[in-house]
Amino acid sequence: MKSDAVFKAAFNDALGIVAAAGAGASVPAETELSQRLGVSRTTVRKVLVTMTERGYLVGEGRNRVVARDVQADAGFPVEETMAASTQVERQFMEWMLRGDTKPGTLINELELARIFGVGTTGIREFLNRFSRFGLIEKRPNSGWLFKGFTTAFASELFEIREMFEQRSAIALLSFPPSAPIWTRLRAMEREHLDLLRDIDERFHDFSDLDNRFHRLINSAAPNRFIDDFYDIITLIFHYHYQWNKRDERHRNEIAIGEHLDYIAAFLARDPVATRQACAKHLASAQRTMMDSLTTADQ
Repeated sequence: MKSDAVFKAAFNDALGIVAAAGAGASVPAETELSQRLGVSRTTVRKVLVTMTERGYLVGEGRNRVVARDVQADAGFPVEETMAASTQVERQFMEWMLRGDTKPGTLINELELARIFGVGTTGIREFLNRFSRFGLIEKRPNSGWLFKGFTTAFASELFEIREMFEQRSAIALLSFPPSAPIWTRLRAMEREHLDLLRDIDERFHDFSDLDNRFHRLINSAAPNRFIDDFYDIITLIFHYHYQWNKRDERHRNEIAIGEHLDYIAAFLARDPVATRQACAKHLASAQRTMMDSLTTADQ
């Protein structure tokens, strides 16, 4: 599952490189692609073979060129580019959000495995990661208990999130124009605009887009400890505040606008505007989250 997800993510990124180059352009060498995509040369070769089979490339070795323009839907679905652990996390978050899960809710491993279509081992590993933060607790013979959050816990966590993201946002600006992250960012911009256009019917879809957007930013400065800790940040900041259903459509519309300002600052390569957009959006997210926690306590 993991290696397949890595290949599909690399394939999508390579499509972005090929699309930017245009029909007739030479394809970068395997070594260069390996560096730009952040994968092994073995994975690069598999990507190139697949792209050739699908008619996007012709030729071999250094004589390989782009055969035709890349279609908008040529890539693999985002869900298929995720590692198994990430898929479990995403499904768990959506389950909690859609189910309006409250403190005191019992979580059953077997039930989640059935709903998500995965093995209980993956569910158990995921829940164990969260348990050390005190948000869920293992109960003998009765599964897991969701204990909920406190405003003090969330406030302290926000300070960490702001430090992480400001660091990653500035790091993202240092990437060269050819880096796949810019293709992803432009695609993310289109997703925001599409969602904004259909906000009345699709405002519930913002939670997933919000999660993927902030993970993309934080991928610019990878750190194994930050990556692990970001799981808990995702749970609180990208999902929990939405349990307050009051004005959800309006709040999500505002957040989309803040994201678009953020993206515009990135694409302009403006560090001052990027810091300002980051600070404004995170402050807005904090207010929304605190309002949610206050409402839940009443």
